[in-house]
Amino acid sequence: MKILFISHSYPPIVGGVESQNYNLAQGLSKIATVKIIANGRGKWWLPIFIPITFLRAFFLMMNYDACLVGNGVLAPIAYVLKIFHPKKKFFSVVHGLDITFANKKGILPKIYKAINIPSLKKLDKLFMVGNFTIEEAVKVGIPKENCVFIPNGVFIENLKKEFSRQDLSVLWGSDTANKKIILRLGRFVPHKGTAWFIKNVMPKLSEDALMIATGYRVAKNTAGDPDNFSDCEKAIQENSLENRVKLMPNLPQKDLEVLLNTVDLVVSPNIPYPESVEGFGINVIEAGACERIVIASNYQGLAEAIKDGKNGFLVESENTEQWVKKIQAIFSAGPDFAKNFGKMAGKYVEENFTWEKISKRYLEEMEKVSK
Repeated sequence: MKILFISHSYPPIVGGVESQNYNLAQGLSKIATVKIIANGRGKWWLPIFIPITFLRAFFLMMNYDACLVGNGVLAPIAYVLKIFHPKKKFFSVVHGLDITFANKKGILPKIYKAINIPSLKKLDKLFMVGNFTIEEAVKVGIPKENCVFIPNGVFIENLKKEFSRQDLSVLWGSDTANKKIILRLGRFVPHKGTAWFIKNVMPKLSEDALMIATGYRVAKNTAGDPDNFSDCEKAIQENSLENRVKLMPNLPQKDLEVLLNTVDLVVSPNIPYPESVEGFGINVIEAGACERIVIASNYQGLAEAIKDGKNGFLVESENTEQWVKKIQAIFSAGPDFAKNFGKMAGKYVEENFTWEKISKRYLEEMEKVSK
């Protein structure tokens, strides 16, 4: 199969969708003929990227069997291309916000609801990153039979690296040998729960428990979730956690790899936030690939990424007591438990979430429709 893959958000821009689109494109390229058209310049480039991409795709589709767009933002392009190329097949990856953005307030969500949602309905198949996303899609009128759940994946070899505790200490700025380091990896937006965790959980942990929160900051005037970096800073100051919590936005990939391979615990404390959704939660899979212990909220797509007791632990969202008890239990269990559980988590990820397996599922689903 010859596939034209179009992504409106792609590395070097950092983020979950960007990472998913890049890895999916690379995975498909190993098992099919794939042409990639991608925007790696950010949202400011979209007004130029979209019309140019449409013109390129209009002519390129004469030589391709299918077109796969990286999320719902590009669904109108795929739909119009389908009109001009009715014998070709058109697909879209659908992340949680691709659906729930239509429920937000403002002119852009209204436009999205009027144009993008109907366009998604016209495509041949939609690849949902979570069953929760399918539920949200059905609510806006997308036929369930047009949706198929395929989780996100990881290239383990690109993440699991050899780093020392000294490498972690360099990032932290002082010796971490006798400390317990907690990592929160995710955008600085409200539904990720970073500010909630700093405010409610960190003050109740022992002084040797430190936290690093990293991820990219969204633009102040973004159409999506608002930036809440300042809320995280405020939570640190109000709880006198300046020596125990560090915010490190927009770290380079190598530093992220150091963290993923050396910290003691990775947390995803997502909380409910209006019109926001965690479609899957790729960061918990990345942590498992690096043999880290993960604790995540039993909420939305995270509940599909984590198999409780296999590649991490699920606790109730916003339940401070549960979070504190689970963290304390893991830290008191000792290094042998951490090592053994980490190996089990790594094996679980390898068996279920490698891009080799996930990409093959995408290809199989596209070939079914194309027959």
